[in-house]
Amino acid sequence: MRALLWVVGVVGAALILLGLLLEAVRWLVIIGLVALVAVVVLAYVKGRRSGRHSAGRR
Repeated sequence: MRALLWVVGVVGAALILLGLLLEAVRWLVIIGLVALVAVVVLAYVKGRRSGRHSAGRR
């Protein structure tokens, strides 16, 4: 009986840790996507600005 309680406890703890890990991975993916979108937008804006400046110099 004692071994069964240990097995149930270990399996329960593993499931809790797995749930926390998956939650953390989900948030990291969301943060990564937001950062990727920000980089693309900043690159686009910077490219538009440099295009305007080079056209004005000609």
